[in-house]
Amino acid sequence: MDASAVAGCFRDKSILITGSTGFLGKLLVEKILRVQPDVKKLYLLVRAPDAASAEQRVLSKVIGMDLFNVLREKYGLPGFQSFIQEKVIALAGDIDYENFGLDDCQADVLSKEIDIIINGAATTSFYERYDVALASNALGPRNACEFAKKCPNMKLLLHVSTAFVAGTQEGLLLEKAFKNGETLRAGYSVDIEAELELVERVKSELRAAKGGSIEQLEKSTMKELGLKRACHFGWPNVYTFTKAIGEILLGQQRGNLPVVIIRPTMVTSTYQDPFAGWIEGAKTIDALIVAYDDQAFPCFIGDRNNIIDVIPADIVINAAMVAMAVHWNEKEQVIYHVSSSLQNPLSLYDLEDACEDYFSMNPRILENGKALPNRRPYVFKNLTFFRLFLLLVYKLPLEVGKDDLAISYTHLRMYNLCMLCRLKLVEIFSVPTDATHNEFIIMWIVFTALQ
Repeated sequence: MDASAVAGCFRDKSILITGSTGFLGKLLVEKILRVQPDVKKLYLLVRAPDAASAEQRVLSKVIGMDLFNVLREKYGLPGFQSFIQEKVIALAGDIDYENFGLDDCQADVLSKEIDIIINGAATTSFYERYDVALASNALGPRNACEFAKKCPNMKLLLHVSTAFVAGTQEGLLLEKAFKNGETLRAGYSVDIEAELELVERVKSELRAAKGGSIEQLEKSTMKELGLKRACHFGWPNVYTFTKAIGEILLGQQRGNLPVVIIRPTMVTSTYQDPFAGWIEGAKTIDALIVAYDDQAFPCFIGDRNNIIDVIPADIVINAAMVAMAVHWNEKEQVIYHVSSSLQNPLSLYDLEDACEDYFSMNPRILENGKALPNRRPYVFKNLTFFRLFLLLVYKLPLEVGKDDLAISYTHLRMYNLCMLCRLKLVEIFSVPTDATHNEFIIMWIVFTALQ
């Protein structure tokens, strides 16, 4: 299927998009408007108290972004504004509620208009409150599904999930749906209604026990409960756990509704569309690259041979649009992983090389006009050696510096040992005498590990 055929599927169609203020949501809105200007309407559901606030939020958080500069240049500013007014409608609502929180009259009118629903709304925090994560990531998809079933012209529901619903499983992971109650922990099943009841029970018990304002206590308790329940069922965090529950609920509720689920891995900046390098903030792997540029990334724990699965955001959008076009109006559920590790693997060592090459050619210039030195981080496979490095390089100098007159005997012995190791390493490894203290410490740890 070529690009024109994919774009043709969206001609004269009305599309409801949740999560349009998010990173992928903005890209999706821009892409549809750019490749298919004959789309009928884009309804953007955003959290807002009223219609005017919703419109202002869409204009400031979505349409006002530099991402839309290609469209601005195409139409000119007055033409662009007219085009947006004609095609984009902001809706004040919330994915957490039935009918998106719309009143019955609004919901009825909207249901007769919509051909496609794209559900991209989610909370992506790994340490989110359990009640908040369940509402957005689990009940949200169910609410979208229930609304889609009320739409007589509904061609397809696209749900954006994550490849990390697979948790910490290794090897080749297939694009298969979760069964009802399925978890990643052998011998365990999850009762979703029981989890919702657990949340309400814990909150009620907190209110009864404490009385008055318990906002901070409830927040911390819900966060801890989310992490505890995720780990109990085999997931590393509440985000991936509740996204998996959302998929389960979609499978339970969809009936004959055409559903496509896409599971991207770590989403990074755009590759080329609408232009290269567009991103919002520092997300996932981008935070490591920013830290490298700041030279605030001295050490890390991991394996340089491990594969980091990242995917450019525009590739995810392209995959989503092609998947919708291919499965248009099919009465089934299909799942697509959008990833890179199988065909184009990126190791941590490759990432280090790329960062070193780029920032050597494009160094950060300090206020004094000098280039910030470019140094690779130390990477430890072993947690014990990682902790030992932190102790020797950071904690010990701080402890020694607290009071030069009251240095403990233990600290003196350890520090003297470090100095002796420096001399020994010069001899063993032919280390240059002008090597930094940190380099000596690293080599001492390696030397110790080899004994």
